[in-house]
Amino acid sequence: MSVQKLIIASPSKGRLQENAAAFFARAGLELTQGRGARDYRGAIAGLHGVEVAFLSASEITSRLARGEAHLGVTGEDLIREEIADVAGSVELLAPLGFGAANVVVAVPQAWIDVRVMADLADIAGGFRARHGRGLRVATKYVNTTRRFFAHHAIDDYRIVESSGATEGAPAAGAADLIVDITTTGTTLAANALKVLDDGVILRSQANLVASLNATWSEAAREAARVILSRIAAEEEARVNRDVRADLLEFPAEPAREAKTLFNAVARKIDAGEVVFSCPGKHVAALADWLIGKGATRVTSAKYDYVFSADNGLWRRLAVRLTDSA
Repeated sequence: MSVQKLIIASPSKGRLQENAAAFFARAGLELTQGRGARDYRGAIAGLHGVEVAFLSASEITSRLARGEAHLGVTGEDLIREEIADVAGSVELLAPLGFGAANVVVAVPQAWIDVRVMADLADIAGGFRARHGRGLRVATKYVNTTRRFFAHHAIDDYRIVESSGATEGAPAAGAADLIVDITTTGTTLAANALKVLDDGVILRSQANLVASLNATWSEAAREAARVILSRIAAEEEARVNRDVRADLLEFPAEPAREAKTLFNAVARKIDAGEVVFSCPGKHVAALADWLIGKGATRVTSAKYDYVFSADNGLWRRLAVRLTDSA
């Protein structure tokens, strides 16, 4: 893969691949695969200087850490687990709203007196005296577990690295408790496990991630700027609505009040009409408020895209690239 090109690492299979492709497509960025689904190299239709690498989520994380990809879509749980220096190696640009799951500490339901991490710390202290060994924790999240347990002053335990179904380890006698990822908790319950009340280590989802270790040529930077501009424009359009009110008079003070109350930005104030950009969740309240101010008619409409000269995603990445240079 040419270092002159912008390399985007995208999931290669399953629901993550479908969701990632849909995410890019909403921004007008169609991911293509050269010879079909079996080809692990691709491109973005109509955009030159970009190469797409279709990889597993774990491999995407590794390539971002090594600087072998500029942008990637992967889970925050993998980023936190597999990259030692997250802040110095990558920038998490945007959560994507899919691939949601929690990394949790789960213990047997039979441990009725263990509800929070402090309870676990208490029994860890006497576990060796009673059983001749420390707690055994089955997990694929070794580094995440060590950091979380250290934060809660638990040190007498042993990691049992899990390559299979982690949730079955306590019932099989291979571990006493687990740290694992879960979406609904159904599988944990089926294995007679419960999540501690304060045992959610990380609420993870898929993120758009940029590598700070990659070689960012001018061509790669420009391609990233274009792509992030489109992604930001789609996100802005998805979240906000165009609100227009027939209103004979609307002075500046109510415009400032609308910003405070509804986060609505007045884009146009003319005789007879005022136009706002407003978060979709506040449209109805803004409309009622405008009618109370004398509006005779209020309409709202969706945007397709909202492009801005100030591309917040690219600005953030550009600052990080400058700082890490």
